[in-house]
Amino acid sequence: MSQGWWWALAAACALPAPAQPIPDRTVLAWSAPYRGWWYYPELVIPAEPKIPGYEAFTGTDCPTVYQIPGDDRWYLSFIGFDGQGYNTFVAESTDLLTWTDPRLAAGFGEPGAFDHGGRVLGAYLLESYDVRAPRLLKRREGRFWSLYGAYPRQGGYELRPGYEGLAESDDGLTWRRAQDEPILSVHQRDVGAWEQDCIYQPWLVEADGRFWDFYNAAQGGVEQTGLATSRDLRVWKRDPNNPVVRVSPGGYDEQFASDPKVYWDGDHWTMFYFGVGRGGAHIMLAFSRDLRSWTRDPTPIALAGGHPGGLDRQYAHKTSLVYNPANDTFYLFYCATGDQGRGIALLTSRRVG
Repeated sequence: MSQGWWWALAAACALPAPAQPIPDRTVLAWSAPYRGWWYYPELVIPAEPKIPGYEAFTGTDCPTVYQIPGDDRWYLSFIGFDGQGYNTFVAESTDLLTWTDPRLAAGFGEPGAFDHGGRVLGAYLLESYDVRAPRLLKRREGRFWSLYGAYPRQGGYELRPGYEGLAESDDGLTWRRAQDEPILSVHQRDVGAWEQDCIYQPWLVEADGRFWDFYNAAQGGVEQTGLATSRDLRVWKRDPNNPVVRVSPGGYDEQFASDPKVYWDGDHWTMFYFGVGRGGAHIMLAFSRDLRSWTRDPTPIALAGGHPGGLDRQYAHKTSLVYNPANDTFYLFYCATGDQGRGIALLTSRRVG
């Protein structure tokens, strides 16, 4: 009897073949619009923001810009650390430069919870992930949603292991845990060796009828970027090709390839991430046609120490990109560590302010 049926079934059940690497000339062309940034001279969120009632929280980090439907203002979520753990705060702006009224967005979970050490918001469900689209929160089941990074213990900085959770909000400003179990954990059966020590920050994309969670995780002192997918935001399956963006020996990302932020960019996907290597943390790009296979540009678009005021002398990392059609300008917010401590800095595609 012919075995053709067996081969047809095997082919139908096989995983999609990895896409071919994107040619160097294409990578250079796709990177070109994101070079030549102008450095805003000051931190937009200082290292000590002195948030009323939360003055102990310093070392601001993990910026994410978004908007709420029906509201012309921009909102910037960011975290602070008080020596025990993390809280997420949100400030607002009418010009993307001056940020006011910082207040709590998500605090500590209760003792024993996987997020007792704090919640790091930022992977919001958006109406569109186009690189030039407004970062508008999207309602699903009548609420707004975000994935978030979390730590179970208090008492230190990024105490391992880390987890990821699901948060919901009625107004886009104050967030709560949406389910009591983490969506990703080092204790799950499908955890890979590359992520077995700590799972960090997610980035959420909705595309092709599913949700995509790009996240960085650690094995020892090496961080890389992986992928998980879901149909409902609650149950996630890791990609068998993880990590999808790996460290590159001798490169600007030889130790970390972390904190992915993914946008649809004309006819392809562009990922902003940070690499650690060659003496600092740097902002880098990778590209994909299918969200699974990624080709990096080995040359950063912003190097540690690039800010003329020394704001990022040590680290330039953890980005949030937004496009302002009013002045045809990209604003790239990032965590800068340097002469003024750890705060939120800004790069723009043309001079502003």
